[in-house]
This record gives sequence, structure tokens and C-alpha cells, in this order.
Amino acid sequence: MEYIILCVNAGSSSLKFALFAISESDEKKIADGAIEGIGQPRARLWIQDAQKQLLEDRQAQFAGAHETIGALFAAVERPELPRPAAVGHRIVHGGMLYTEPQKITRQLQNDLQQLVPLAPLHLPGQIELIEAIRKWRPDLPQVACFDTAFHSRMPELARRFPLPRDLWDKGIRRYGFHGLSYEYVLSALGKQAQEPVLEVSPRAEGRTVIAHLGNGSSMVALRDGIPMDTTMGLTPTGGFMMGTRSGDLDPGLVLYLLRSGYDAPSLEDLLDHKSGLLGVSETSGDMRVLLEKRNSDPRAEQAVAMFCYGVRKFLGAFAAVLGGLDTLVFTGGIGEHAAPVRREICFDLQFLGISIDENQNEKHAAIISTPESRCTVRVIPTDEDLMIARHTFREAFSS
Repeated sequence: MEYIILCVNAGSSSLKFALFAISESDEKKIADGAIEGIGQPRARLWIQDAQKQLLEDRQAQFAGAHETIGALFAAVERPELPRPAAVGHRIVHGGMLYTEPQKITRQLQNDLQQLVPLAPLHLPGQIELIEAIRKWRPDLPQVACFDTAFHSRMPELARRFPLPRDLWDKGIRRYGFHGLSYEYVLSALGKQAQEPVLEVSPRAEGRTVIAHLGNGSSMVALRDGIPMDTTMGLTPTGGFMMGTRSGDLDPGLVLYLLRSGYDAPSLEDLLDHKSGLLGVSETSGDMRVLLEKRNSDPRAEQAVAMFCYGVRKFLGAFAAVLGGLDTLVFTGGIGEHAAPVRREICFDLQFLGISIDENQNEKHAAIISTPESRCTVRVIPTDEDLMIARHTFREAFSS
């Protein structure tokens, strides 16, 4: 039997959504869209069908969750679209308790409130969205899909911070993020290996590193599909530099800033919103803009170079964790579309068995390594929404 799944992904001022038709033997996207500029004087709602034909594109004002949810359901429950039978949410942090998708209950909502300090940028809006949908359509089952769950199988050696043991017991540990993206990429690798199309977590043989590069960026090291290590830690601020996030810093630097007049809110704003590519370039956190400016603006050039250097450094570390590399995958907005970034990351990495075919790289081909490369370098577009739809189908309807 086929079920219609509404996938939602709440940000601080936007709501992305998609409709999928899912059964035991098939899956297809029906529509997708977004509500952008929530809480601002002029917001935008758009929705398109599977052929990317706009069904609606309008400006309005959405002051809060109630107005937003009303507009969302008006958009997805239009006559030409099938009505959703369940809602799946991307939830950025599951803490220690949630290591697999779960039907949303009042207890789960209460638990998420306790986790807000671990992801203050994301969780409040996601919790508000869950409650708004519950009030608007109480008949719809809702499923939480946790971005941290994928990494829960990492060895404790990689998850522990070198801190007193009682802090581990309180949940202070490395959780990792972008798990839904990594799951999807593994499923795509599984399809190439002729594994079942709807397999949620197929194995990927050998030593694999997946680099999810976007405004938020991270990397994971996998052995036979099992995560061994990842770049992000307790929060999505860790790892290498990102669009506006600093990535890892000397802890003493943070203490210095606190003693110099920063408090927790201003420090959070600095590290999450004013650092990374934006902070170094002083112009933009968007890699596309910086690549256009790099030949005329040395700050843009330095920001791009620092980003690529940071990714290369972690790639070398993860090759050491895995004892070599068989497959490197680029995904995410930068990973899928920025050929110069992929080229600079992979430059002169023959000692890791990586050799890039410049022609294929410029074309954003599925495989961008040369035939002689010992490590196969792939570009795989991610689809977190489809991963949410698969999990929601299984939790809500599959026996």
C-alpha cells in the first residue's frame, strides 16, 4: 500500500517541506517547497511539483507557527495533490536517549525541551513546529528523525572528550550531525552495489569518507558502512570552518574571549553567525560568492583556501583512522557544485591514492577520479527529505 509522507525541516526563519509517495516497493517525490522569511515583514511561500512546475509562489506575512502551519497545509493539501498520511521531521539533536527514528509522543517532546541547550539554533523551532502540527492536524502521526542517530555506533574512543568521566555520564560527548545525509549517501552507494532500493541503512564495503560540504559542513569516516569518527562534536559548531561557524577552536581562546567581555549569548553569536567563511572574508559566507571574488579580493581567496585546508587536514586524519581510503564522496551544496573546492581539497593527495580527472570534476560527474586512482572519488547529490520519508513510512505504517 502507498502512503503520502510530508517531510518538514524547520530552520530559524524558514520551513522546507516535501511530499513523497512511499510503499514497500517504490518511492517518488510528488512536490516540494519552502516558506522563507518567517517572522519578517515579507515572507515567501512556494511549492513545485515533481517536474519543477510552480504550483504556487506568493508573498505573505507569517508571524508564527500557527500561521505558518496553516499556510503549509493549504499548500500541500491543494486539490491536485494527495493528502499526507504522516509527517516526518528532521530533528537536529537526539541526545543520549534517541538513537533511531521514533514516533513523536508528549514524552519525546518534553525530552526535546531538555536538549535545547545542545542545539539552541535549531531545536526550539523544530519543537514549536511539532506542537503546531499536533494542534492543526491531531490525526496525523508524526515521526522524529534524528540527525545525531547515525553516529551512535561510533566507538566510544571517538565519542569521548578528554574530560572527567562524570561529564560523559551527563551526556557531554561527541554526537556528530548530518546523519540523514550520510544515511542517504550510503543508500545511494548501496544501489550502485545492487542492494534493495528501499534499504534504509545498507552497508558500504571498505574504507569510506563522506564529506557533506554546505553552509554547515562535516565529514564522517566509515568502515564497511559503520561510522568510526566524525568532525562535529557536542554541537554543530565543531569540526572544520563553515559558512558562518568557526569549527574547532583552542578552548583557551574561548576562555580568553569570556574574560575579555563576551558573555554566552554574544560568544554564541560570534561562533555560529559571524565566523567561518564570513568572518575571514568579511564579505560573505556563501562559497559561490567567494569563488567569484577570489581573484580580486585576497580575503575571499584566504577564506576559500582555509576551508579547503581544513577539509584536507581532516581527510588525512580520517585516512589514518581507517588505515587508508577506498572511497571518497562529496555531497551537500558545495560538495556537489563547487568543482574548484573539490579540486583544491584533493590536490596532491596521490599518497592517499587520490587522483582527480579535471574534465570529470568540471562536469560534476558521478565519478571524478581517474581510472588509475586507487581511491574512487564520487559526487553524490544528497536527499535528506527522502531519508526522512523512508524512516517515517517504516515507523508509522510498516509492520
